[in-house]
Amino acid sequence: MTGFELLDLSLHTEELGRLEVPRSDRPVEAEPIVVPEGTVISVGLTFRLDREVDGLAFEESLVMDGKVLATTRTVLGGFRTGGPYEVRLPPERLPVGRAHCGVYTVTGRFTDGDGRDLAEKGYRMRLEHRPSPRPGPHPGSRPAVPPHPAAPRPGSPPPASPRPAPPSGARDAVPGWGDPAAPADPAAPPAPAA
Repeated sequence: MTGFELLDLSLHTEELGRLEVPRSDRPVEAEPIVVPEGTVISVGLTFRLDREVDGLAFEESLVMDGKVLATTRTVLGGFRTGGPYEVRLPPERLPVGRAHCGVYTVTGRFTDGDGRDLAEKGYRMRLEHRPSPRPGPHPGSRPAVPPHPAAPRPGSPPPASPRPAPPSGARDAVPGWGDPAAPADPAAPPAPAA
């Protein structure tokens, strides 16, 4: 008896959310999980322990057409009896390109600090090619709109803002209106006489 019980193995992505790995004793017969190329995936593990385990490690092997392409080993650390424990592995980006697309068999294996096998879980994953986006405007962008005929052209000075005419009879009473010698700002000092 290993004292280790794997409760859940899942894949987490930003685009697709949580992808549950099917519970099957024969992963070769199970339907593969479909994931687009270039997807960033983080493996989620949930397990329970009947005994204390030091140096718990998770080793994942990626196989395509009978050839082992990659093996990664992550040391999870020491765990006390109990659980359930939830662990999320660091995210990894799947490869991009048609040559990498196809069905992979993934095997996850748990070992203790002495190298003894505690549990093993396998699943299949289909990496699908993502068609490149068609050339065109960026999604959410608006088509270019020609400037309004009355709008100034870029680089031209801004139009002068017209000053409203004062009420009749008040032109002489309001400094700066109608009297070119009067200062425009009542707080400004008067212009020297010529």
